[in-house]
Amino acid sequence: MTYDLIIFDNDGVLVDSEPVANAILAGYLTELGHPTSYEDSLRDYMGAAVHRVHDLVMERTGQRLPPDFDETLHERTFAAFERELETVDGVTKVLGALAAEQVPYCLASSGTHQRIRVGHRKTGLDLWFHEEIVFSAQDVGRGKPAPDLFLHAAERMGVAPERCAVVEDSALGVRAAVAAGMDVYAFTAMTPATVLEGATGYFGSMKELPELLGLR
Repeated sequence: MTYDLIIFDNDGVLVDSEPVANAILAGYLTELGHPTSYEDSLRDYMGAAVHRVHDLVMERTGQRLPPDFDETLHERTFAAFERELETVDGVTKVLGALAAEQVPYCLASSGTHQRIRVGHRKTGLDLWFHEEIVFSAQDVGRGKPAPDLFLHAAERMGVAPERCAVVEDSALGVRAAVAAGMDVYAFTAMTPATVLEGATGYFGSMKELPELLGLR
């Protein structure tokens, strides 16, 4: 099938940020008295907006995180991005193939606009993603697994949901895309296919994605 719009998740799909960000999150939660391993963080928070961290900690412990939690987490994460962040291997070739065939694409991320921009400036992806095609959970209020963000992106891009394909790497993102009525291709580099249940297709390398998207 050919699509009228490709919607990319950001963290783990475009930029290799999940290992960095989840290590920082796990360490910070542990520091605050909420013991969290790197594996715990991937399981519970990968693909989610930061409000999910607050919600789960409150649900599990009855305690609120500090008022400056988001600010401190972002400062630590952005500093690490500036030092370490790279693009996911092969993703610029996929973007080049989309551009060559004039297939519209955009980004829909649970991360804040600031987080997206910091990562894109570091990796050069800001040349591929201008502001008007970047959408964040900040824009809609409810992050993944709610479908709101993907539906918002499709509406702003002027494409019907059923003509969109989403590229995701988290269980929450796959659930959101399915709920939005979109095809979704799950990237299994960090998360096994068994965890990404419900996807239209699966791929372990960006070399495989163009064929899945119907590109020549």
